[in-house]
Amino acid sequence: MSSFFLVLQFILAAILTVAVLLQKSSSIGLGAYSGSNESLFGAKGPAGFLAKFTFVVGVVFILNTLALGYTYNTQTKKSLIDNVDTKNIVVPAPSATPAAPVAPTAPAAPAAPTK
Repeated sequence: MSSFFLVLQFILAAILTVAVLLQKSSSIGLGAYSGSNESLFGAKGPAGFLAKFTFVVGVVFILNTLALGYTYNTQTKKSLIDNVDTKNIVVPAPSATPAAPVAPTAPAAPAAPTK
């Protein structure tokens, strides 16, 4: 089941990328190559449709990501850490470390001059 969600994730990522690139921006993006779509999308052009489509595909992408994570975690019962053999790990004995040096003391303040 997780392989289905994984393939769907790649497809949704490609669709979402194309939908974002087709939207009109200040640099026009790939929308300049879409031709005249005003008769298909209405008088406003594809801007409203692409915005709604991008939103819907984005929500489906997020839901698919959650579903992919859930199915992967339910199918995979073991972690990589579970395969580590802890019996053969050698822990070094604590060595005698020298004590930290004492910070030098500040010199005494000079005596006040007497009058």
